[in-house]
Amino acid sequence: MITRTAQAVWNDTLKRGGGTVRFGDVERPYSFASRFEQAGGTNPEELIGAAHAGCFSMALALVLGEDDHEPKAIRTTATVTLDPDQLAITKVELETEGEVPGLDETGFLEAAEKAKAVCPVSKALAGVEVVLKAARLAEPA
Repeated sequence: MITRTAQAVWNDTLKRGGGTVRFGDVERPYSFASRFEQAGGTNPEELIGAAHAGCFSMALALVLGEDDHEPKAIRTTATVTLDPDQLAITKVELETEGEVPGLDETGFLEAAEKAKAVCPVSKALAGVEVVLKAARLAEPA
């Protein structure tokens, strides 16, 4: 088994307080304002989005490779929606673009749908609607 860890520290009350999250060599501040307003710092939803975008991109590279298509690049954005009234993450939208020689749009979309199904983070978020919002090939550089 592979295990990974991350840490969080929170000080003081919800609205007055703040803290840090740490994983690997990264340490970032977070606060009520960075989560529910537009203040600087990070928030759990950004971290989930980063994890999902990274995991999905790797899963897509796996699926493409299994079908003998070698991607030059895969760029994915994950947009995580938090409903503050429900205190629930209600949706994750994935937008991905790939540079994959010899593959058409239909083939790329099919590979992206397979990747969404096998992505470990997608599986972990199974209680949340995960939408593949876009999958498109990039123009050759």
